[in-house]
Amino acid sequence: MDLLTLITFSPLVGVLAILFLPKNSKDAARTVAAAATFIPLVLATKMWMDFDTTTAAYQFVERVPWITSLGVDYHVGVDGLSVPLVWLTSLLLFLGVFASWKIEQGVKGYMMLLLLLEVGINGVFCSLDFFLFYVFWEIMLLPMYFLIGIWGGPRREYAAIKFFLYTLAGSVLMLLAIVGLYLAVDGRLESPFSIPELSALVSSGQLTGSNLVNEGVLFGWPFLKWVFVFLFIGFAIKVPVVPFHTWLPDAHVEAPTAISVILAGILLKLGTYGILRINLGMFPNVAPDFAFIGAMLGLIAIIYGACVAMAQTDFKRLVAYSSVSHMGYVLLGACAFTNEGLNGAAMQMFTHGTSSALLFLIVGVAYDRAHHREIDGFGGLAKLAPVYLGVTSIGMFAALGLPGMSGFVSEALVLFGAWQTYPVMASLAVLGIVITAAFILWTLQRVFLGPLNEKYDSENFPDVTGRELFTMIPLAFLCVLFGVVPGILLDILAPTMTQLTAALGGGG
Repeated sequence: MDLLTLITFSPLVGVLAILFLPKNSKDAARTVAAAATFIPLVLATKMWMDFDTTTAAYQFVERVPWITSLGVDYHVGVDGLSVPLVWLTSLLLFLGVFASWKIEQGVKGYMMLLLLLEVGINGVFCSLDFFLFYVFWEIMLLPMYFLIGIWGGPRREYAAIKFFLYTLAGSVLMLLAIVGLYLAVDGRLESPFSIPELSALVSSGQLTGSNLVNEGVLFGWPFLKWVFVFLFIGFAIKVPVVPFHTWLPDAHVEAPTAISVILAGILLKLGTYGILRINLGMFPNVAPDFAFIGAMLGLIAIIYGACVAMAQTDFKRLVAYSSVSHMGYVLLGACAFTNEGLNGAAMQMFTHGTSSALLFLIVGVAYDRAHHREIDGFGGLAKLAPVYLGVTSIGMFAALGLPGMSGFVSEALVLFGAWQTYPVMASLAVLGIVITAAFILWTLQRVFLGPLNEKYDSENFPDVTGRELFTMIPLAFLCVLFGVVPGILLDILAPTMTQLTAALGGGG
């Protein structure tokens, strides 16, 4: 069995093993889940080490016929954009098992859903067949719905249904676009769902949809513009782009800590991955018509998300809205169509994945001890938990883009790239960095500094445990590593982003 297939489907072995465990074997279920997520992490690490950084071509490609009557193949492969995201997914799911160690209700079901979620996420990042891409995209939906709806907070049903409906709406638009493309191909491709082959056909101008609508125009718009918009909305909901963002804070607040980690750390990146891989990569002739709108949406997310985050009193909701702001940089950089902007956008996907995941773990530590998330309900915790303060500082400084931290490099590249195309937007986006620094430093002050809240002492608010450190230290290390040595990541991204920049007609 080939490497990508093993990375994607090996967690299913853990699902089967847990299924046959006795009902009350909680520790055994946790141990099996840890082992089942460790295997993809090891394999993904090997993939990263073996990846050829001198080419933009897809690597580790596997292709076998699947549904021959429709021309659907099991077609997977990775390039510089997807390799870091597959590795990050494998890391966060592995750490997520340990962050879920205190889950006591329905442990078997929880761990099985967690493993199934990993299959869906890695499947999306590896898929080179549009039909397969959509199947994996839908596989992710149900596990996340149940993980929030069963194991979440007091308003878990509301949050889960809202997440489901928003995501389902995006999926329906995506499916319509895929069906439209399939019909427009009209037998011109042996594999009509192949993403690389579709990209080549669209880029050549041979796919107009004229066989579906009069001269390829529907309600005054070319067919491919409709396809582009449907796909963009489907991906924008997952990012989430304002105004499609309202499901995110509710999902985060109600979700268990580990699910918030996975949601912020990797699920949001599925949306921006789709925009880069599909919207920009498949439709380079259509994308320039929407570049300004996309960049404006990114700018709105940056400033709006930061301002709303500053107004929050709930620690977890603050981090959730900060994610809206940080994902805006990805959209702004991607829509600049410059080499720096696209590299910065791709890097921001990874660096935000590490810092946001760390911040949600940090919130989980405070909630486990205090049983609330009100920022003003803490105070002076540095005296009780100095190690907790140290790890929190790393996560927060990475999120605000402090030089020497990973967030600084990615955001700087986005701003450099955006300046070449949209200097006014790039200038305004700096406000987001200032506001982010303000609310993060203010939060640090209210939670850790000043007089110690009389409700807490060393017994009811102990410092972080070994298990908690095990989940947080790897992410804190990555926040520093990619700030000091960003070339480790940029070398992987560069060939793919350079090729995408050329296809879009950009420069820089």
